[in-house]
Amino acid sequence: SVARYSKKEQVSEETKTEALQVARATQKPGQTKAQTKLIAQGIQKGIEHYKKQQKSKARELDKKIKKANANLRVESAEAEIIISPQVEKKPVSLSLILLALSWIVFAGYLFLNT
Repeated sequence: SVARYSKKEQVSEETKTEALQVARATQKPGQTKAQTKLIAQGIQKGIEHYKKQQKSKARELDKKIKKANANLRVESAEAEIIISPQVEKKPVSLSLILLALSWIVFAGYLFLNT
């Protein structure tokens, strides 16, 4: 059978250890182990909440970066589309036609005058 995991995220051992160390470092004289454990659990929840916020911020930043990159690609593609019609062959072919026509007229002038 396939093991099912609860939707609640599992807390890493590293987070638990870190929370317990902070709770012990701030322990007051006469504080019971149970009280220290409750404080450690509170610190642990704070660490988890902070990590979730950081992950969320990182995801939002990734989304913004991807959107900006997509916009840059679209803008550069549009720029290529705008630039490419301006570089047409019509002015070149028109100048070649005019050059050829002028040579024909010149040759005709020489032929008729000789």
